[in-house]
Amino acid sequence: MKRPNPVRPAIQKMHGYTPGEQPNPDQPLTKLNTNENPYPPPDQVLQAIHQAVGESLRLYPEPSSRPVREAAARAYGVTPEQVVVGNGSDDLLTMILRTFIDPSQVVAAPAPTYSLYETLTTIQGGLFQSIPWHDHLSLPIADLVESRAKVIFVVRPNAPTGHLVPLASIASLCQQTNGVVILDEAYGDFADDNGLPLLQEHENLIITRTFSKSLSLAGLRVGLGFMHPTLAAQMHKVRDSYNLDRLSQAGAVAALDNLAAFKPGVDAIRSQRKWLSEALKKRGFLVPESQANFILATVPQKGLKAEQWLSALKERGYLVRYFAGDPQLKDKLRITIGRPDEMKGFLAVVDQLL
Repeated sequence: MKRPNPVRPAIQKMHGYTPGEQPNPDQPLTKLNTNENPYPPPDQVLQAIHQAVGESLRLYPEPSSRPVREAAARAYGVTPEQVVVGNGSDDLLTMILRTFIDPSQVVAAPAPTYSLYETLTTIQGGLFQSIPWHDHLSLPIADLVESRAKVIFVVRPNAPTGHLVPLASIASLCQQTNGVVILDEAYGDFADDNGLPLLQEHENLIITRTFSKSLSLAGLRVGLGFMHPTLAAQMHKVRDSYNLDRLSQAGAVAALDNLAAFKPGVDAIRSQRKWLSEALKKRGFLVPESQANFILATVPQKGLKAEQWLSALKERGYLVRYFAGDPQLKDKLRITIGRPDEMKGFLAVVDQLL
């Protein structure tokens, strides 16, 4: 007798999230495809992680990551009760949907943006709505409000475009919607400002941050959520128990207590972002201003198509990101900003291909 498929129909139909390619360790490739930081974490962070390795690893970590929440409160001028810690900011996104979305409820986001939102919404049983950015990539506030979404995601700076929505637009959205607004600031440290001051005025705002970009700790998987304490208390109910291990907590605390040590790397990335953008423009690429640690470059109309650029660059040792499934991005490449030597090497390969 043939057994029925036990997998939920929604899961059978959906496409799982596709992360950027991770090469084998023996492949001599320069990774410019997953927006990792090209600079290592400072010694204070590495020492804290090393010191956490010992006999205490037989014990569970602090369940709510309270040392991390206290360090975040010191660093960002909030209270520990306003902070929820995740196993990466993606874990926080999962918690948010668990907390606020019942089956068939709407989740919305401007498009194009981070594609994981749709995947997580489908897993939760919600209905995801992609709402196109307005002209000049302005926030479609009225359309988002009219969607009656229970949760609205806005990335700032946006991925993959890198553009920055004015904070006044975020405030206006919070005022007009009955839903919860999630301001995803994964790349916020590379921008000119951030949305943390808005928390004082909008109880329906949640801001998420990650340690994977500006803080050079993608391998530890740490994320922070900032919000009103009443929302945080509810999100703690759905958080996986012991969701952040002892080593990650130790590294996160050290990073938060030494934020100034990361500034030279962030400044170098911002400088290289400007340099690469101008260099590619001179070579016929269309490169809008980015406030993230990557740029989104439209390839020249004459010559290779974007997908061909992807393959040709990989053959010559450079991985970049191409979004094959999105018609709006079919002629574009997302390029992570690396060290000066990596950017010069990348540009030399571009010149060869041109």
